[in-house]
Amino acid sequence: MKRTLIITLAAILVTGAALYWARPGVKAANPAETPAATPRKNSGEMVVAAGRVEPASEEIKIGSEVDGKLAQVPVAEGDQVKRGQILAVLVNADYQARVALAEASIRERQADLERLTNGNRAQEKRESDAIVREAEAVLANTQAELDRRRSLLDRGAIARFEFDSAEREFRVARARLDAAKERSGLVHEGFRAEDRKRVEAEIQRAQAQLRETQAMLAKTYIRSPIDGVVLRKKLRAGESVSGKGDTPVVTLGDLSRLRVRADVDESDVARLMLGQAAHVTAAAYGDRKFTGKVVKIGQILGRKNIRTDEPTERVDTKILETLIELDSGQQIPAGLRVDTFIHTTR
Repeated sequence: MKRTLIITLAAILVTGAALYWARPGVKAANPAETPAATPRKNSGEMVVAAGRVEPASEEIKIGSEVDGKLAQVPVAEGDQVKRGQILAVLVNADYQARVALAEASIRERQADLERLTNGNRAQEKRESDAIVREAEAVLANTQAELDRRRSLLDRGAIARFEFDSAEREFRVARARLDAAKERSGLVHEGFRAEDRKRVEAEIQRAQAQLRETQAMLAKTYIRSPIDGVVLRKKLRAGESVSGKGDTPVVTLGDLSRLRVRADVDESDVARLMLGQAAHVTAAAYGDRKFTGKVVKIGQILGRKNIRTDEPTERVDTKILETLIELDSGQQIPAGLRVDTFIHTTR
C-alpha cells in the first residue's frame, strides 16, 4: 500500500513539473544564450569590428607571363624595390637568339634598300657600256661577212648554205646587241618603283618581327609594377613558373601607407559614413591606439573575412567590408589582426 502511494506521488510530481515547463514564457536555460555567450554589442558612439592591416596597395602577387625556368630571383623578403626594378629573370637564351636573328634580317633588308636608292655603281655602268660596244662591233663584223657572202652567192662562187650560216650569225649578233642595250638601260636608269616598295615592305615586316621577339624577351624579365616592399618570396632560382600566373614568384606591397580592412556587422552598416574617425588596437601593442579614418565603404554584403577565434563568435552573419586608412607615420605589421573602432559621432 505504501509502495503504491509513493509511486503515485512521484508520478504526480513529474506530471506537474512537465506542465509547468510547458507553460508559455517559460524556457529552459540555454548556455548559448547566457550573457557570457552573447556577442559584445556596439555602443551608440562606436562601431566595433574585427580587421586586418594591409598595404594601401593591397598585396600584389607578381608572376610570369610565359612558361619557363627561373634563372635568378635577386630580391629577398623585406627588400625595398622601385617601379620597374627586376624581381626575377627567366632562362632566355632562345629569346635572345630570336632577337639577334630579327636584327640581322633588318640589316639585310636595309642594305637592299640602300642599293636601290643609290643605284648602280659607276663601274657597273661603264661595264654595261663596254658590253654594248662589244656587241656593236660583233654585229658590224657579221654584217660585213654577210654582205661579202651575198656577193659571192650572186656570182655562184659559194654554196647557199654558206650564205645561210653567215645570215644566222648576223641575226644572233643583232639579238645580243639588243640584249646588251636593254641591260645597259636598266643599269643607267636604276630600279623600278615597285622594287623599292617591295623592299620597304620587307623591312617593315622584319621590324614587326623584331618588336615581337623583343616583347617576348622582355617578358622573361619580371619587374615590379610599384614602389614597395617584398612581402613574400615564393619561388627560387631553378624552379619552374607558369604563364598562367597561378603561382606568384613574389608578393609586393606599398607599406608607405597602411589601411585596415574591417568586417562591419550588417546591423551597423547604416551608421557608417566616409570620413569618420577611427582607431585600431592590437593585443601585441597593449593599449596603444593607431588612428585613421574611413576611406571606403563596401557596396555589397558578404561573408566574414576575419575570424576572432572567440567561442561565441557567429560565422553566419553578413558583413560589409570597410576600409580605414591609418594616419601616416604609424608603423604596424601588415597582416596583423586588429580590433577596429569607428567613431559614429562627431
